[in-house]
Amino acid sequence: MRRLSMPQADDVRQAVRQAERRTGLRFAVYIGPAPAGHRDYAERLHAALGEEAAGAVLLFVDPAGRGLEIVTGARARRRLPDARCQAIALSMATAFSGGDLAGGVVYGLSALAQHAARPR
Repeated sequence: MRRLSMPQADDVRQAVRQAERRTGLRFAVYIGPAPAGHRDYAERLHAALGEEAAGAVLLFVDPAGRGLEIVTGARARRRLPDARCQAIALSMATAFSGGDLAGGVVYGLSALAQHAARPR
């Protein structure tokens, strides 16, 4: 897979902003390699969000290493259980396997936000 183009990166940034507005949670996306195991590195990136980590969701995607992790903080996990994240990750992986990195990430952010939307 290739890197994101500028318009694709803008689409991802816009999807992050929309997810945050819709849910009140903090969303972060990392696309790149992991110097160690995918899950361990994704958890370290999530922890680096500091005080925001409890209410945060991190999408980690390593296209070259075929890694995909969704890490949720304690508060975020109440609205996004592991089973839901796994189902969303599966749909994202399908998009990635078709070569659509940006589309898979945007879909994942949208699906996570839809499930975790604030009650009205």
